[in-house]
Amino acid sequence: MAEAARPTVRVLPGHDKRVALGHPWIYSNEIAMDAAAKALPPGILVNLVAASGKNLGIGTFNPHTLIAARLLSRDAGTRIDAGFFATRFERALSLRRRLYDAPYYRAIHAEADGLPGLVLDRFGDVLACQINTAGLQRLEDELIAAMKQVFAPRAIVLRNDTAARGLEGLAGEERVAEGTLEPPVEITENGARFLVDPLAGQKTGWFYDQRENRRFVSRLAAGARVLDLYCFGGGFGIEAAMSGADAVLAIDRSEAALQWAAASAKLNGVDQRCRFARGEAFAELERLHAQGERFDVVIADPPAFARSKKDRGPALRGYRKLARLAAALVAKGGVLFIASCSHQVEAEAFAQEVRRGIHDAQRDGRVIASSGAAPDHPVHPFLPESAYLKAETLVLD
Repeated sequence: MAEAARPTVRVLPGHDKRVALGHPWIYSNEIAMDAAAKALPPGILVNLVAASGKNLGIGTFNPHTLIAARLLSRDAGTRIDAGFFATRFERALSLRRRLYDAPYYRAIHAEADGLPGLVLDRFGDVLACQINTAGLQRLEDELIAAMKQVFAPRAIVLRNDTAARGLEGLAGEERVAEGTLEPPVEITENGARFLVDPLAGQKTGWFYDQRENRRFVSRLAAGARVLDLYCFGGGFGIEAAMSGADAVLAIDRSEAALQWAAASAKLNGVDQRCRFARGEAFAELERLHAQGERFDVVIADPPAFARSKKDRGPALRGYRKLARLAAALVAKGGVLFIASCSHQVEAEAFAQEVRRGIHDAQRDGRVIASSGAAPDHPVHPFLPESAYLKAETLVLD
């Protein structure tokens, strides 16, 4: 849609400063939501204009959501088409090629890569994509054309099953949009090989965000007994085994995830030192403690405890309990790694609950690393909440 053909959405007086300074969102209460604006179809491309008449750029617009406008370009003359997306993909790809030698990474991380609402993970010649906004949903054909041009994949999987889509008025779906795919797909990370399922695995099939944390923790695992809670595809445990861990007990409640993890352990030749067991983490922690078990390295990488603001209080209590139960199983001088992917929980609040949990377990220790996501998950400088992953690594006395 050319500039002249796009509807105009006006920002209320005094509410354009934040977006003018670089923020990519405009909220519904910052927009002149007149009858014309309310009547616009969700996801339509619009010209965003300040009350003064100054052009703010082009964005997608949804009159029914709290985040009403998401900026795509500050140049009102830009054509938002397959060529536009290809340019953004090329820019993101240039960065990933500087970071990694092999094509296994998050290729697009939404706002931080200039594409609000889009997540794209690359598994070699397979792409797994999440389209989370009505605006990008309307541009699906252009997105796929650009993916084919830039990445030349043999298959593109749409994992459009996130809660964010419901807020946008979109239905969930999982399908192969281009090519054919028979899982599993093999990827490599930190010298290890893993089998992933982009069609049915959690999220897009793998959590690249923990790549650097897995590398760091594995360095501490030589000769160790390791407990890997919420193990999913076995990333932490298998990489620990490959770094010389004597024994790994990996626990998850998903039988499918455990099967893939066990297959990956065999693929790497460490299956004799890795045991995968189905169970709920909190119950297993209590059971292992009652049996007097101790581990040199305990890893707790749970799914998000807080999916909305109302979940924040219970989530904080959950992280404190998890830290307490996990710390109780760490041998003297051992390592506890604990993480939160809840963007509703700030890094300091999470660290405080971890400290309280360790105190509740009557343990002392030292933080040797406070970390976040791998660099293929960049953070938009005006969206600190996009730094969703927090992790603490401690040595406990």
